Amino acid sequence: MIIVLKYMVPKGYSGITLFPFVILNDEQLKTNCVFINHEQIHLKQQLELLVVFFYLFYGVEFVIRLFQYKSWYLAYRNISFEREAFANEFDLDYLTHRRFWSFLKYLRSHDISVKSKHKSKN
Repeated sequence: MIIVLKYMVPKGYSGITLFPFVILNDEQLKTNCVFINHEQIHLKQQLELLVVFFYLFYGVEFVIRLFQYKSWYLAYRNISFEREAFANEFDLDYLTHRRFWSFLKYLRSHDISVKSKHKSKN
């Protein structure tokens, strides 16, 4: 379910996925297929890890990446869940052929240091 709650989205981000909701800070993002696809990838990840384990894994990996990169932005972008979502957000059919726990292959993939047009927090 997609909802717009500007004040629920952390400053500097466009959206956040808190199962079963995709929360956006701007109504116009509802029509951005790439952005919504990115968030739907996170919904799938959350389901696979029974929601609570997703958040635990996400938080632990973020802390590890923060120590690794010493940058909030680079830590966020290099979380395996974010790597998978950013790598596949333009493939609007990705979720139809995505394999179970696909985020695992992004644990050891190359670092991401390029800035994107949008940020989402999940």
